[in-house]
Amino acid sequence: MADFAATALDKSQNRQTGGAGAMESGAAAQPLVRVEGLAKYFDVSPPLLTRVLEGQKKAIVRAVDGVSFAIPQGKTFSLVGESGCGKSTVARLVVGLYRPTRGHIEFEGTDLASLRTRAQMAPLRKRLQMIFQDPYASLNPRWRVADIIAEPIRAHKLMDDDRGILRRVGELLEQVRLSPRDGEKFPHEFSGGQRQRISIARALASNPEFLVCDEPTSALDVSVQAQILNLMKDLQRELGLTYLFISHDLAVVYHISDYVGVMYLGRLVEWGEAQQVFGSPRHPYTRMLMDAIPDLEMTGRQRIPVAGEVPSPIDPPSGCYFHPRCPFANERCSAESPMAIPVGSGEVACHGVEEGRI
Repeated sequence: MADFAATALDKSQNRQTGGAGAMESGAAAQPLVRVEGLAKYFDVSPPLLTRVLEGQKKAIVRAVDGVSFAIPQGKTFSLVGESGCGKSTVARLVVGLYRPTRGHIEFEGTDLASLRTRAQMAPLRKRLQMIFQDPYASLNPRWRVADIIAEPIRAHKLMDDDRGILRRVGELLEQVRLSPRDGEKFPHEFSGGQRQRISIARALASNPEFLVCDEPTSALDVSVQAQILNLMKDLQRELGLTYLFISHDLAVVYHISDYVGVMYLGRLVEWGEAQQVFGSPRHPYTRMLMDAIPDLEMTGRQRIPVAGEVPSPIDPPSGCYFHPRCPFANERCSAESPMAIPVGSGEVACHGVEEGRI
């Protein structure tokens, strides 16, 4: 996050919410996307009568609990973590599929969380799009590919000439390395990688500046994953796109990211430039994720095993959420929630790092 460091905001003002100020560019006045103190809670309680008869309390899932980050224009910020840590919930919050319980989502200074009506969202909706995880489920099987890609053009009233729309669909298909004649086919006639290319073409149809990519390669073979990632990087260079990339695959994240945020149980525990996070991880959970990568080069690097499973988000541990699994935890870790502290070009929320024990 070297080019985020020089800002008018003091890092200390951002420690509770996740240090978004540490990620603002000194060159640019504002990041394209900024998330502050974002939280989303889901009520999963049994029916009221059941709770009364059995004496149960409300059950609240803290899917996202105070996440903050900022993304400069033309860059990729990736969220990584185990399944259930809240990555996909953040993605859906950012594009407006969920309304946040609290917090702010700013797109070029406009707080998306404050927009209530379709009319208010319309000017911004076409500027941010989402690529979903499953290319088999995200495309309408009854529509031809040309109609699928043309839908955003018609919905946002970007063009009203059928010939012009068809020409634009052909350009988009070529942009994702498919043929314009593929527009006449149905989704079932394509492989998984080709369907994901169609999904990308559909996302690009409204000329967006910001794409939220929710594990777009996890359902694909490894060789096809590389093709899609290379395509996305090429499109980013050609079109100046900004990505929020969600993944649990560290190899994928390393390949595509400029900045990485590591999530655990709804919170960011470490974030920084990709090279720093992968090269010298500081938080014990980040190290655990790195240790899960096979040592193919047989370097003999030392690994610190971390036992246990992710706690329930309905009843998270006190203090640092990671302390039941952390080999460096002490009494303070179980009693006090850590605040983010600057480390290198990023920040880490860990008592052990703050005290110099790690």
